[in-house]
Amino acid sequence: MANQPTSPTAFEGNLPKIGIRPTIDGRLGGVRESLEDQTMNLAKAVAELIVSSVRYPTGDPVEVVIADTCIGGVAEATACEDQFRRENVGVSLTVTPCWCYGSETMDMDPLRPKAVFGFNGTERPGAVYLAAVLAGHTQKGIPAFGIYGRDVQAAGDPNMPADVQVKILDFARCGLAAALMKGKSYLSMGGASMGIAGSMVDFAFWEKWLGMRVEDIDMTEFVGRMNKDQFDQAEYEKAMAWVKQNCPEGDDHNSDATKRSREQLDSEWSDSVKMSLIARDLMVGNPKLAEMGLGEQAQGHGAIASGFQGQRQWTDHFPNGDFLEAILSTSFDWNGKRAPYIVATENDALNAATMLFGHLLTNTAQVFADLRTYWSADAVSSACDGYQLDGLAGDGLLHLINSGPATLDGTGQQTDSDGNPTMKPFWEISDEEVEKCLKATTWHPSITEYFPGGGMSTRYKTKGGMPATMTRINLVDGLGPALQIAEGHTVELPENVHDTLDNRTNPTWPTTWFAPTVTGRGAFTSTYEVMNHWGANHCVMTAGHVGHLFITLASILRIPVYMHNVDDAKVFRPSAWNAFGTDNLESADFRACQNFGPLYGRR
Repeated sequence: MANQPTSPTAFEGNLPKIGIRPTIDGRLGGVRESLEDQTMNLAKAVAELIVSSVRYPTGDPVEVVIADTCIGGVAEATACEDQFRRENVGVSLTVTPCWCYGSETMDMDPLRPKAVFGFNGTERPGAVYLAAVLAGHTQKGIPAFGIYGRDVQAAGDPNMPADVQVKILDFARCGLAAALMKGKSYLSMGGASMGIAGSMVDFAFWEKWLGMRVEDIDMTEFVGRMNKDQFDQAEYEKAMAWVKQNCPEGDDHNSDATKRSREQLDSEWSDSVKMSLIARDLMVGNPKLAEMGLGEQAQGHGAIASGFQGQRQWTDHFPNGDFLEAILSTSFDWNGKRAPYIVATENDALNAATMLFGHLLTNTAQVFADLRTYWSADAVSSACDGYQLDGLAGDGLLHLINSGPATLDGTGQQTDSDGNPTMKPFWEISDEEVEKCLKATTWHPSITEYFPGGGMSTRYKTKGGMPATMTRINLVDGLGPALQIAEGHTVELPENVHDTLDNRTNPTWPTTWFAPTVTGRGAFTSTYEVMNHWGANHCVMTAGHVGHLFITLASILRIPVYMHNVDDAKVFRPSAWNAFGTDNLESADFRACQNFGPLYGRR
């Protein structure tokens, strides 16, 4: 396991694998025999590409299973299916350089994400098989992705074209994300927060579209475990020492009348650390609890995502969940670097699902935020003594900020190979970058009027110049879930301009200034229209321009995308979507998703 993190995780044991199905012309007597080596070598080349490029959230390379034999007919297809079930294959990729018998060799599992790669060569009609078998998938209602190189290659050419590699890896990442969700849980810690619709957890969404279950606990479980010391005492002491060294307190912005005593603040820090340990244990379990005689509590809920209600039934009486949500959503803590836990503020389960998508697609931490304000260039100039937004921010800015916290990775203190700010998988983050993220964050006594029970709020500002993707899943009555995507960049403002704008909201909350890429069309006519078309008060920000991956994953799960600014050339959906229209792809997506229904739906 990469970096061997000591924190427990829900991604343990027999994780789903990617299966490669080498299909072949079944005619013995010269045809099949001449193709065996070429076909199996193609499967091995695809497997090598995937293993070298795709990782589980643990950091380990994804496991790939190649069918024991080439598949020339239904008997070998059945044997391959038996093998895949034994070996927990959750994603399948059929590859071939030649003609094969379509319906006899195809993968018939309706729940397994699948693609077909037909080698573009003239000696044998691999592309003809691709077209034939995709037609079979479409006719039978089992959508599959088609992969076909742009340029003709010579038979046996070992080189895999760049366009083919991109599609194989995009499909592999998205199919694996879908497979990793199946059978896991969303943990609802509490109920609806302040009437926010996203925190009214919809069980059908998680079950029918994501293949997950919803687990519920009341927040009194936190009180009970805190009062009874039902957490790892040694880890608590370790965590407290780490916090004192690495989580500096910033200014107390409360009025003199509402400032809390040092003794009270120290108590809030202690409770905040305990709450973090308890929330993690509730999500994924902890064998240490079994050693304490707490066998049931040690099991956890198998949750790969969760939400903490907090406001107001909890925060009126106890410290808020800001530290809990921030540190668990970060790629490191007192145990070192590790995969982030997905924890949504205010139990916004729809934002949690969106965060989960982003994490599984990129293996990185995700920023939870309010889409709080649109600042036009004129409004900024008026508020900031004539300061003019320019460059990426020329059309205005979106202020991403929330009374809950965001991952510390969101400071932008990690860098890519070109030196640009980003958020990276935990195994790529350096110790120096961890220190920079911590030093860029201050922790402030929460505003007492907002949080009578106290707690610590995070403050930082995200470095500018980070390519990023803003997303949100919304539920629509009669339609179901629908996804929004906006690619853009983070922007860094001069300190005085940032402070002027930021302090008009709250000086104790983390801020990201985001400039979506405008296209002059539809919801992306302007930055204002992006804000105007957003479907909820919350959003998720993922590092990188990865909107195309969200689109592909959404199509696997049958979630339509109703707003995006992704280049059409990067949009990759199952071939069956072509039958629902090729001119207006957004409308075709809605019709296809409605026609096929949720991946795990029971009709």
